[in-house]
Amino acid sequence: MAMEQKWFEMAETRKRRFDSAVWIPLRASQKDETGKWGHLGHKSEFFGAASLAVPLRERDAAASLGWRELSLMHDHCGYANRGRYVAADEYDDKQLKGAVALVMSQSGNSAEPPTWHIQPDFVITLKLKREGNVWVAMDEGYIEVVRLKLDEDNRPRLLEVRAEHLKDYLCARRMALRISWYRERQEVVEAEPDFKWPEPDGTYKDDERWEGRINAIHEGGHWFGESMAVMHVTRPNLDFDEDVPRVGISDEMETSSFTRKLSEKRKLYRVAGEVWRAEWVEPGARSTRIRGDEPSPPISFVVDAAGKKQIAKSLIDSGRWLWFKPEVIPALIDRRGGSLEWYTRETGGVRGSPDYRVHFGINSLGLVNAYAKDVALEPEWLQQVWAGFNVSPEGKVSAELFSAQGQGVPADTQAPEAFLSVGIEILNDAFTKRFGRALFRPHTDSAEAFKSCHRFKALSASGLYGLAKDLVRVVVEHIDTAALHKIVVPPEKENWGSLKSLEKVLATVTGEKRAHVALGPLHGIYNLRLADAHVATKELDEAYALAHVDRTLPFVIQGRDLLDTCVTSVHMIAGALK
Repeated sequence: MAMEQKWFEMAETRKRRFDSAVWIPLRASQKDETGKWGHLGHKSEFFGAASLAVPLRERDAAASLGWRELSLMHDHCGYANRGRYVAADEYDDKQLKGAVALVMSQSGNSAEPPTWHIQPDFVITLKLKREGNVWVAMDEGYIEVVRLKLDEDNRPRLLEVRAEHLKDYLCARRMALRISWYRERQEVVEAEPDFKWPEPDGTYKDDERWEGRINAIHEGGHWFGESMAVMHVTRPNLDFDEDVPRVGISDEMETSSFTRKLSEKRKLYRVAGEVWRAEWVEPGARSTRIRGDEPSPPISFVVDAAGKKQIAKSLIDSGRWLWFKPEVIPALIDRRGGSLEWYTRETGGVRGSPDYRVHFGINSLGLVNAYAKDVALEPEWLQQVWAGFNVSPEGKVSAELFSAQGQGVPADTQAPEAFLSVGIEILNDAFTKRFGRALFRPHTDSAEAFKSCHRFKALSASGLYGLAKDLVRVVVEHIDTAALHKIVVPPEKENWGSLKSLEKVLATVTGEKRAHVALGPLHGIYNLRLADAHVATKELDEAYALAHVDRTLPFVIQGRDLLDTCVTSVHMIAGALK
């Protein structure tokens, strides 16, 4: 591939500014390289960066800081200077007060690589948690805020921070970030390129300096035609017979020197482009995380049938409820740290993050209601999730939520989700007492399996079928069919599945008719799980009927009824065995 002049001039890189980037490097020492240095075909690119957080009042004093002052040559370490201790993160300059390093480089040794540390105040204030080489925001759905990249030798190469969080922090501390960076691109070629570059003069323009160089080298990397002087120093009169010899400055010395060429190898050319720049990353206009500033534009919610909106802050004392699409619940609980719990048949608590819970209810149309104050007191990022599913009021407030929050009278009902695992335990216990063996094989993945069995899985027809699959997985697929066949042996050439085998065993206790009625709903759920595989309409209608699910109801209510049928059937079978 022909060498391109513009690759060395880096126009596409030089026009960008870190102030508008999504991820901002706080420190970098990266090199991508192909081929062997000094040999034909070698090509490399290096990027280095260092940074310093500067109080806004000291901005003028820091305007001259560049690669000489902020570079990778400077590690961080506390030290004493003229009776004053200088902390590792402190920039020691009488003309620049209060500046701190947000990343500190701790030097290693010949056996240990250096370590890059994030300023503890940054980590603690933004509530970050380190997991491997990333730092996540625990109260923001565990989103990545800082990430560290290491090379194959475990040496740090890039530490960058999400701009949104950095700017929030800088705003709260009334600081700006000064970044000094250097980038070099070079290639070793056989023929001298005809690039018309000016002679490097070391001048800066708008805090940037670019230089292009073409140098003749010997193969191997030494400058072409250079020689080296070698000087040899000896002390011929030193007495080696002394018991305790000492070497002094005044000892007589003899020197000799000679000059030799470094290389006779073929002539190649090193072509390089270099850019130095110092730039500012500005603080955010507001600090919503640390200082609690109002976001811009403020998050708002629909509060009436005409579509009128109010900002979240104004809803705290409004005494209103809000309406949401049921999809809001999966959007919250599917995040890391999210969870769902049930209080009554139609109310529960939802968390998008471990420390933030909203009491919700489900109305007759399958919409989710929540008290406006509860949503308005959520962190901004969680309010944004809620706002994405906000709809105009329709179908009144959930009756059970209104009763609990408006009248102070909780409903005396129960959600089927809360009794699925309980029912399976009761059934297994009843079966064991009756037949001396367990009905179910151990649920190795029980916690996660039961967690997925909730009505908000059924937000569409395919979602309802998926919920049926989950119920079959936790109930039917864990039945120990071999144990059932030891109680009632199937006739020859008949292949009984789990439900058929359970029905035959139950019939020994209740009779065939009652056993068939008790197992019918589970057969319906089992057949619904196959509905997305193009089951015939008649068979599908029969499956819905057996599962006691009305297809005309909102999907989330269909999901509730499917769960209710499953739990009721499990408890009915347990009761029959008792």
